[in-house]
Amino acid sequence: MLRNAMTVDVEDYFQVSAMEPYVARENWEKTPLRVERNTETVLQLFSDAGIRATFFTLGWVAERCPALIKRIVDNGHELASHGYEHTRAHQQNREQFAADVRKTKTLLEDMAGVSVTGYRAASYSITRANLWALDELAAAGYRYSSSIYPVHHDLYGIPDAPRQPFFPARAPTLLEVPVTTAQFGSRNVPAGGGGYFRLFPYALSRKLIERVNRRDQMSAVFYFHPWEIDPAQPRPNQLDLRTRVRHYLNLRRMAPRLQRLLSDFQWGRMDEIFLPQSAPTIDLQ
Repeated sequence: MLRNAMTVDVEDYFQVSAMEPYVARENWEKTPLRVERNTETVLQLFSDAGIRATFFTLGWVAERCPALIKRIVDNGHELASHGYEHTRAHQQNREQFAADVRKTKTLLEDMAGVSVTGYRAASYSITRANLWALDELAAAGYRYSSSIYPVHHDLYGIPDAPRQPFFPARAPTLLEVPVTTAQFGSRNVPAGGGGYFRLFPYALSRKLIERVNRRDQMSAVFYFHPWEIDPAQPRPNQLDLRTRVRHYLNLRRMAPRLQRLLSDFQWGRMDEIFLPQSAPTIDLQ
């Protein structure tokens, strides 16, 4: 049985892109943190299932929860970068992005005493408009990225990007590992978690991952956030319908579904699954 990659984007509920209009960044310090307790619950779920995973962590969170960073590493999980404060890559110019990814890498490595080789952009925000971000990740010393989602979406995506891991021709030392999609004809269907895992029936999510493992002979990449197992999290005032649906749909079902998922497949860390593998070099231009 193939091992799939289990990944966690470590950020608090108010830091996601959908909350930008409702929780101003200057108010983050005044907002009670729930991310540490929620991530501790995730660590226990993983411990009970006997798996190791990759935690793409915000530098902002790491600075405020240093004990959590130590527990992630001490439990055998991979610590990776999610940028400093969840600024989408396409909201930064090249110099700002380069500074951000270098700052976060150094911060996490100094705190944890381990090498940080992986990166995931906030909201998968590396698109055709900012492929230079791949160059900067390679220059900063990252060995892999999981920042391109080969789907149509209003916030992100390169629909015709490869579904399998690949080395971008412009940054040939950096392995890009897309979040998993299942292919049906010319359409890619999201199969890698996030809000889709809460939206789809569990049986469908399981079948999509099984299809990728069996038909494509590819390890899947699954992701979720600690706030997704926290149905009691606050709800900012005046949320629009799209945000309410995307963020709060089926939160109560998330933890039980995760437990089923952890037992139905074999799971591991991104670096241990993908960095030993060979991959094609592909020009995205």
